[in-house]
Amino acid sequence: MDKGGTLVGLMTNPVTRSAPLAPFRGRRNLPTMRARLFFLSVTLALLAAPAHAEIRAVIVGVSDYLSLDADLRGPANDARLMAETLALRGVLPTNMTVLTSDPTGLADGAGTARPTRDAILNALAAATLASAEGDTIVFTFSGHGAQAPDLSGDEGGGYDELLLPADASGWKGAIGSVENALSDDDLQIWAQQTLAKGIQVIALIDACHSATGFRAVGGQGVAKVIDEAQLGIPADVTPVQGSPAPPLTGDFVFLYSSQSDQRSFEYPMTDGTWHGEFTLRLAQTLRDTQDASWAQVLSATTEAMVQGPARQMPDGEGPLLTARVFGTGPTTRRFPVEDGHLSAGLLEGLTEGTELALYTTPTGGTPLATATLTNVTARSARLTAPDDARWAEVTSAPPPAILTLAAPVLADPADSRDYSAWTAALPTPGDTPDLVPILTDGAIALANADGTLDPQGPGSTPRIRREPGETEAEAVDRTLAEAAHGLALRKTLAGATGRSLTGKAPLSVATERRAALTCDQTGPATPFNPAQPVAPCDQLWLTITNTSGTAQDVSVLYFTADFRVQPIYPTRNLSNRLAPGETTRVGLMIEPGSTGGIEEIWTLAVPASPDAPRADLTRLASPDKTRAAPADPMTAWLEARLDPGATSRGFSTKPAPLTMLRQIIRLTPGLPAAPATMMEN
Repeated sequence: MDKGGTLVGLMTNPVTRSAPLAPFRGRRNLPTMRARLFFLSVTLALLAAPAHAEIRAVIVGVSDYLSLDADLRGPANDARLMAETLALRGVLPTNMTVLTSDPTGLADGAGTARPTRDAILNALAAATLASAEGDTIVFTFSGHGAQAPDLSGDEGGGYDELLLPADASGWKGAIGSVENALSDDDLQIWAQQTLAKGIQVIALIDACHSATGFRAVGGQGVAKVIDEAQLGIPADVTPVQGSPAPPLTGDFVFLYSSQSDQRSFEYPMTDGTWHGEFTLRLAQTLRDTQDASWAQVLSATTEAMVQGPARQMPDGEGPLLTARVFGTGPTTRRFPVEDGHLSAGLLEGLTEGTELALYTTPTGGTPLATATLTNVTARSARLTAPDDARWAEVTSAPPPAILTLAAPVLADPADSRDYSAWTAALPTPGDTPDLVPILTDGAIALANADGTLDPQGPGSTPRIRREPGETEAEAVDRTLAEAAHGLALRKTLAGATGRSLTGKAPLSVATERRAALTCDQTGPATPFNPAQPVAPCDQLWLTITNTSGTAQDVSVLYFTADFRVQPIYPTRNLSNRLAPGETTRVGLMIEPGSTGGIEEIWTLAVPASPDAPRADLTRLASPDKTRAAPADPMTAWLEARLDPGATSRGFSTKPAPLTMLRQIIRLTPGLPAAPATMMEN
């Protein structure tokens, strides 16, 4: 199997006592350009507003296209979900206009219409006309995006960004554009006129504008983009060069569902309901968030999406990113229970086997009993509960499902190679696959569920390759065992971690990067920017500080692009317990020859019990189930979730709280000039 970001070494300094460090913020400064404004799969946010201010929403979901052969299944559901979510945040149904082909299930009082170009522009204009200084307008869009050559010369990149309403059709030379598309010019005019009145603008757009050239050769997801050929844009139409339009001024925040070089996807849930991955995770975050900024909401949404089948990374910009989300949000994470039904389901992140504690009251009190969810649908679930149980609170996520694969897809020209030994070694395809095996270049590539091959460059999708002396079947078994363990561990840790954004994390983690000049020499330390890629032989240094008032047992793991989990800290059985205010530094170097991909650093913390052994979660990195039994309850509980058939070792059904801080790494291939050596700080 090709190497992901395998780590050459571990470098740590002795723990030193210091004052708590301020949390590191690695967000880049994003330009406010028209080309980025509404079309990178945007998500518009909700801001804090004065008590007397009004919030209006224009919610668009385009599932059915009248002319284009490009129907989607998720946008109508996305529109309904966003309307429900905004209502929970305090937006009145009478202040919502929902433009969708399927208005069923919307609250009484919401305006509805088909999502055509004129209807969208009219709804936006009406919202601006009805609003005054201090009010907020939320614009959400779920549907297809596209690009077209800019013929006005005001785009720095040479292309207009397009959102495609239901009545969008193909290229019309007479107007020099895609007929009935919404261009960034259209939306720029509306946004600037609205901002000039002192109205805050929040945009949530789940679409993508760029056909990136990735080879989507199969899979479960559907990309929400239409390329130039499908729109009939002539190849000889070239953009007009000119001066970029000026940036917007005023109070706004835009959240994008993916980076400019990525696509945005929709997927089916287990009950067959389709949603845009970004809209679903954003709505879950907003429903679960009591008090947070839009930057925090974006971060939590990004983490939730990284757990999902496609590695699309949301983005955001605007002066209100650090402003508080409007509304008070939910006051509790307990869900109503009535007659054996839970009024929550897949949309709240619940799945079959989720364990809950049952209560008589929405807050506080002593649990009456515990229950396990069955028959989970998008908005409800079944459980067995005492007659006086009225509320339920999640205590733990279910064990991860067994890894399943899609049917293999041939990417090479037909009959160019014999793949019979590889295909015979693959397991039987599953209905909801985690990975898509792609037959290419004499090996098997394991793509994410979107079926995209090599999204980060040639070779970036992990391959199953035979090691010396292995058969194809042995190579498949070894690789799938590693992938199953890595994906299950990521899901288990995320499920065991509290999802509330209101509590302060017990750790701060500041990250520095030392770019490799060669594998023996690096440049100076600079703050790590997660938007910038790292390369082989680059060093990353974490400064981890216990900012809580309780001792914390800290572990650091690394999740590679080829689904392996590597232990980073602690090492050699050294102490990993940080007292309040203590700091440690942990360093790692990306292995020479690593291929590209999106990888993750996991910093984990468990509150220390004075009389208990240290919780060392690095033991979870190995898929070997024969290792010695862990002594601490948290590790035992996590291992039992990874291996439900294992014998219980007396662990608590509600283990100590776990904090998981995730750092995304965008790894690009490189060719360092010298072999790697260890470097100390």
